[in-house]
Amino acid sequence: MTMVTRRAFLQGAASAAGFALAAPYISRSYAQGSSGVVNIFAWAGYINDEMLSAFEKATGIKASFTPYGTNDELLNQLRANNGAGFDIIWPTVDRVPNYVEFGLVQPIDESKVDVDKCLPSAWSNSENLGAVIDGKRYQVPTDWGTEAIAFDKDQAPLEYGTASYGDIWKPEMAGKATVRAHSALVGLGLWLEAEGKLPMPMVEAFKSEENMTAIYDVIIEEAIARKANIAQFWNNENEAQGAFRVNGCAIGQTWDSTAAALAREGLPVGFIAPKEGALTWMEGVAIPSGAENVEQAYAFINWFLTPEAGAMYTNATSINSTAVGAADLISDEAKAFFAAAYPGDALDKLWWWPIQESWFVAKRNEYQDRFLSA
Repeated sequence: MTMVTRRAFLQGAASAAGFALAAPYISRSYAQGSSGVVNIFAWAGYINDEMLSAFEKATGIKASFTPYGTNDELLNQLRANNGAGFDIIWPTVDRVPNYVEFGLVQPIDESKVDVDKCLPSAWSNSENLGAVIDGKRYQVPTDWGTEAIAFDKDQAPLEYGTASYGDIWKPEMAGKATVRAHSALVGLGLWLEAEGKLPMPMVEAFKSEENMTAIYDVIIEEAIARKANIAQFWNNENEAQGAFRVNGCAIGQTWDSTAAALAREGLPVGFIAPKEGALTWMEGVAIPSGAENVEQAYAFINWFLTPEAGAMYTNATSINSTAVGAADLISDEAKAFFAAAYPGDALDKLWWWPIQESWFVAKRNEYQDRFLSA
């Protein structure tokens, strides 16, 4: 599994530093799609009115935004529409092969993408994480983030180096934890691996059904035995935030954006990478096979890779942009969140999601349902 860290991102971007400091310009793709509309189907909270307005001002293109909450919701909607209805979608890179398998996305025409706007290491590493299949690219990497440990600083204080996925499952956290069922099994698995309780490393579960069964049978038994810790399961951003905001949770395995949003509200919620490694994903934009506004879609891709758009996105979500120069423009608040979440050697320990093929997703959902219904 290829490892990518922010250090690698920044090292890969070093040669492009001159570009990062250059004044914004109107790309060739803006000129190609300088009118019309683009229909965006993206994660809830990823696009706001400020971004839509800035995009229209820069390009002359009107954008409409429809939110979704999960990768499966996106995939099911695209399958129901036979790849039509939207011009831009936002899958995680490890799930892109699912869309290619069902013919739901079209190959990216790299001649229409301002590739030098994307951090070089993000572009190259995405090839091995799912963006390139049979030599064809289907996704442009735009951002990366993590799922790690959100915690109430008063009720369940944690520190880097000792913080662990195991903290979620401690007896004293009974009735105080929130997790997403399928990814919680991976986090629990990484803890069990570190404790020497898995038959093989967690990553091997993604390589064959036989491996997955051997590993997940151990994980599901442990998860069910400790299920009393879970006060609420979450499936999307609103549910994860609600677990802390209104349902009394003190700890959870959540996205970085969840903890950042709660902290902005003034709640005493922190976010920390566990010693086993934060679950890390790369995302990007893809163009559905039935897109009607393809040139406008490329215009959006190139706009989103500008330093200004990348910083606007990170400031709104606390998710890291792959746009060259964006890190130089983000707010002090976003910089402080990143520093607190990934101190020490946390970036070297990031655990990147392997490609989740269809067989894995189907079997993963079976274990998830066993956990939920236990």
